[in-house]
Amino acid sequence: MNIQGYQKVTLLDFPGRVACTVFLGGCNLRCPFCHNAGLVRTPNVEANAYDEVMDYLAKRRSILQGVCITGGEPLLHPDLPDLLREVKALGYAVKLDTNGSLPRQLARALSTKCVDYVAMDIKHAPNAYPKATGCDLDFAPFEESIRLLRESGLPYEFRTTAVKGIHEIGDFETIAAYLGDEAYFIQKFVDSGNLLGTDCCAFSHEEMQTILSVVRNHTPRAALRG
Repeated sequence: MNIQGYQKVTLLDFPGRVACTVFLGGCNLRCPFCHNAGLVRTPNVEANAYDEVMDYLAKRRSILQGVCITGGEPLLHPDLPDLLREVKALGYAVKLDTNGSLPRQLARALSTKCVDYVAMDIKHAPNAYPKATGCDLDFAPFEESIRLLRESGLPYEFRTTAVKGIHEIGDFETIAAYLGDEAYFIQKFVDSGNLLGTDCCAFSHEEMQTILSVVRNHTPRAALRG
């Protein structure tokens, strides 16, 4: 397993837990607003923090409560189930982040019984996914991943990064109507300075409040994040 890096402590990435976030390289999407362009395009195959991360986790079991495994897209890695088992064996709760494009691999990860929470990105309204993903992909695999999460019995969330230039306010009502009553977070876009695309900017505070108001007509549990 090639681990590209890690954040030693986070209070934000794993709801309700003090966690460590582990970054895996590579992604099959090319979202223009992705803030980890280097990690997505050209992960450093020579750099591997695996031993360092596992040693750190072993020593912090009395402090940390969970591990968030993110990317890139973690499900691209065939040995992800092994990593899930190793982290779980250390006594940690495990959160998995995914873009939802690989339902077969998601099912395999869930079958390990080592995942405690899943966060899946909803990039755009179902009929507009290419605009947000930079790829001409059918929505069917993403829909299958949503079904898997709904039937998994695990706690999960859906989330959309709101990007002016990619989304219109009305798009969020379409997403919310599709999702229905789910745990759904609308995340404010932040320009990291290392994006895959151009002409991406954040909605204003007032616009984000309008988005939330529209979304809550369909998903009462929706909330803003960031």
